[in-house]
Amino acid sequence: MEAARKIDSTLMHLGHHVELVCLDDPRADYISQYPVKVHPLGPSKGTYQYNKALTPWLTNNIDSFDAVIIDGLWQYHSFGTWRALAKKKIPYFIFTHGMLDPWFKKNYPLKHLKKWLYWTWGEYRVLRDAKAVLFTCEEEKILARQSFWLYKANEVVTAFGTADAPKNGDQLTHDFLHLYPELKNKRLALYLSRIHEKKGCDLLIEAFAKIASQDPALQLVMAGPDQTGWSSTLKLLAAKHGISDRISWLGMLSGDVKWGAFYAAEVFCLPSHQENFGIVVAEALACGKPVIISNKVNIWREIQVSEAGFVDEDTVQGTINSLQHWLDLKPDAYAQMASRAKKCFAEQFHIQRATERLIEIIEERRA
Repeated sequence: MEAARKIDSTLMHLGHHVELVCLDDPRADYISQYPVKVHPLGPSKGTYQYNKALTPWLTNNIDSFDAVIIDGLWQYHSFGTWRALAKKKIPYFIFTHGMLDPWFKKNYPLKHLKKWLYWTWGEYRVLRDAKAVLFTCEEEKILARQSFWLYKANEVVTAFGTADAPKNGDQLTHDFLHLYPELKNKRLALYLSRIHEKKGCDLLIEAFAKIASQDPALQLVMAGPDQTGWSSTLKLLAAKHGISDRISWLGMLSGDVKWGAFYAAEVFCLPSHQENFGIVVAEALACGKPVIISNKVNIWREIQVSEAGFVDEDTVQGTINSLQHWLDLKPDAYAQMASRAKKCFAEQFHIQRATERLIEIIEERRA
């Protein structure tokens, strides 16, 4: 949703009219905070979010628009939009946002079997009839072909990313360390994302345990919401390795506090088992922070080619390798990598470039 928010804001800034249709409850607090006009048609039913109002609303209003962008699969918003547009000349485009990654097929076989029920009568048709199925990197496109047979799509790889980081990094760092004074004078390795098994949090803790003794100033910061209760297990893992006091659990961070965490950190870590894009990776790069990621984060090739961080397998040893490469950097080499991180963001992951490319794709295929 953060990506959609940034893209919609930039489209408006570039002079385009954008409205959002969603299946959320209109009483939700976040509705009023969205940057464009929102039509919330909820509440909707079940995890599939079925909503009988969607297709009629689109049928009655769609002629006012030049194109439709669908964000994501596996809920009614995609199939309901396909139903409304089947007899219309308005083209639609769809971002899959990594939802066709075969990692889910391997690790959640029962959920994958359930998705087969949606696939043959629903999502297969949604992808087949889209003017373009939009992938945010080459790796995502390649992996999407491996999850379901009958797959057919007009595949297009487009740029993706986020907006500039705030420029007052020194002040944000100061404010963050004032809020968390125990982190002053520490070398911070930052994890900032959901606390979820997919993200490789356990790999990071075990790897950090192996390198922490090299410098008493090293501190691992774990920041992000825990929707599954996995934090308690991870804290036991840290205690087992004797590094409980070397890990700070900050919960979900947002706004200036989040940016302060990025700027205060020396390196950003995300050793995920599966990650379509990783907006947080782009945000770290925007702050000039080298990143440590696994080769299951789909933008790993761009990071590797740009020499903006370290990439290895999504294993404990792979994460150790990357952490050790970071620790081995001399000050000059670290400064050069930090500079390359900013350049990588500006050239490949800035939201303005991504939005301009999206406009080009729509205009090319709208006729």
